[in-house]
Amino acid sequence: MPPVKPMLAKSVARIPPGMQYEAKWDGFRAIVFRDGVEVELGSRTGKPLTRYFPELVAALKERVPERCVLDGEIVIAREGRLDFDALTERIHPADSRVRMLAERTPSSFVAFDLLALADESLLDVPLSDRRALLTTALSGVTPPVHVAPATTDVAVAQQWFQEYEGAGLDGVVAKPLTVRYLQDERAMFKIKHERTADVVVAGYRLHKSGPVVGSLLLGLYDDRAALQHVGVSAAFPMKRRAELVEELEPLRMDQVTGHPWAAWSDEAAHETARLPGAPSRWSGKKDLSWVPLRPERVAEVAYDHMENGARFRHTARFRRWRPDRTPESCTYAQLDEPVHYDLAEVFGVRK
Repeated sequence: MPPVKPMLAKSVARIPPGMQYEAKWDGFRAIVFRDGVEVELGSRTGKPLTRYFPELVAALKERVPERCVLDGEIVIAREGRLDFDALTERIHPADSRVRMLAERTPSSFVAFDLLALADESLLDVPLSDRRALLTTALSGVTPPVHVAPATTDVAVAQQWFQEYEGAGLDGVVAKPLTVRYLQDERAMFKIKHERTADVVVAGYRLHKSGPVVGSLLLGLYDDRAALQHVGVSAAFPMKRRAELVEELEPLRMDQVTGHPWAAWSDEAAHETARLPGAPSRWSGKKDLSWVPLRPERVAEVAYDHMENGARFRHTARFRRWRPDRTPESCTYAQLDEPVHYDLAEVFGVRK
């Protein structure tokens, strides 16, 4: 019975040998509970996702065993590539909008583990056996439900790591073949892409603990020479957070007027530019205010991949200051573009 907390993965630099390998999906982690006509979708935090994906609930009723619990990922694909932005649009309070989006951008479920079948819990069963039961239970399953491809060949995993990014996937997950399903424990390994980019530091938010830097606001210039907000860098030791306030003080602006992101609090302005977040249903009453800086300092950051070619999908990792670079040279043109790879090929679907 829900809630079940999913088993997690810890980051490692290289693909380890002797394991089961799968692609790392860029979607919403979900535990599917089906008991006859009842279907519930539980999120990683235990909160229900069921009402946001009505088309998926209907598909699961038709395609998965009558009584089972599945671990997997909810994804949305557009033009052969995963689209995380389209997925986040689903978390909306209006049922009418959710159902409209369900028709316009239908979701899929990628199953990669089986936690219960009929009356039997499989939490204490080794992964290799759970995988065999999963492929049998979902043999012949049809879209929008899929079984995640898996291999024990590390060379194939390395090939997936290189190719699948072009379909919007996030890297590779390695799972020990004998591991039991350990809820909320980092018993698997994830290997993600890492690249670097030179970005403009154009502001910062304060840390929740006090007057020290919580996160740096990062920007890149587009082909119209407009500075677009592309993400944040936030992982600093507390001592370093205090030092950053002093380092950045000479660049601090008394007010946001004249800053490239001066219109950040106007929700309408976000339709035509990428700006630091305005209040929304995601942020609620969270304080999104920030300290504007003259956009004159350049930093090198590490990132895994871009979302729709416009922003860092996850928090970027600060590497160093780049006094040898000018802000104007920090453009989208420096970013690597992965070679396109059709998502249908990941599932072995031939067109």
